[in-house]
Amino acid sequence: MLKERSDSSGTRSGARLRRLRRTDAIREILSENRLHVSGLVAPIFVRDGEHVVEPVEAMPGINRHSVDTVSSYVGKLTDEGIKSVLLFGIPDSKDEAGSGAYSSDGVVPRAIRELKSQFPALVVAADVCLCEYTSHGHCGVLDGGAVSNARTLPLLAKAAMEYAGAGADIVCPSAMMDGQVLAIRDALDESRYEETLLMSYSAKYASSFYGPFRDAAKSAPAFGDRRGYQMNPPNSREAMREIDSDIKEGADIVMIKPALPYLDVISKARSRHDVPIAAYSVSGEYSMIKASSAKGWLDERGAAMEVATSIKRAGADIIITYFAEQLAVWLREEQ
Repeated sequence: MLKERSDSSGTRSGARLRRLRRTDAIREILSENRLHVSGLVAPIFVRDGEHVVEPVEAMPGINRHSVDTVSSYVGKLTDEGIKSVLLFGIPDSKDEAGSGAYSSDGVVPRAIRELKSQFPALVVAADVCLCEYTSHGHCGVLDGGAVSNARTLPLLAKAAMEYAGAGADIVCPSAMMDGQVLAIRDALDESRYEETLLMSYSAKYASSFYGPFRDAAKSAPAFGDRRGYQMNPPNSREAMREIDSDIKEGADIVMIKPALPYLDVISKARSRHDVPIAAYSVSGEYSMIKASSAKGWLDERGAAMEVATSIKRAGADIIITYFAEQLAVWLREEQ
């Protein structure tokens, strides 16, 4: 006969939660959330030039690839089970209007055509922004020293059309211009690209965690910052308004960026909406784990897996992460 047990308040309690964690097998069958390789998206930097595989100093293990070398890298990703990539372009030349972003011969359309010819089943997403292509480094065209929302929208739509025309499965507006989703969705739907998915950077915060990316993409603003159009970090109610607006404008998938400092925003969005939610585990999240593990201060595998699991637990369906290839290997090893 079992003895009656009481907790510190004197109330009878038969719960012994440690029994649920006793062995690896028990922990596995009772896992509430599971990472899966199919939900991982690998960001890729594609640059002009030929025969280029150029290490990104601030992001150990990440390279910039020219169009003629990117297929080899993506082949390795697909061998590990990665089914989706997100492309960022780095042009040789820039101008005030960011024209390289919407050129049919730009680096991203060429990379899309190359990848879709080599890997027809690969889901290819393309970032839609002007910051990598403008000489001033801001996400839109300038008017009197400030970014002009109205003048930027048609250029973002033009870029999205070029990427869809090249074969992109998903276009991803990240400029945080008001109305960017509607402008792009209308442009796609008025053409033969109505089947192209739109994944919006709906809640993109003005974050300190973007530093390594700006080094990789050579996209740091030449003056000022992006706080006038990217989100203010203390605000989460405002993020819900941004997400609500993007869904109404036609976003198929919404994104929160960065992921780790904004798990509460991911969770709040998941409770509020049934649409697919993506979370971008950004360059700073990647580089801080890499740097700490290189010093012996963190276990890289354990930390990266824990971070990805926390993003999944918060409610993300899709995790965009520079650890995608390594996570795929680790997940396979754990099977």
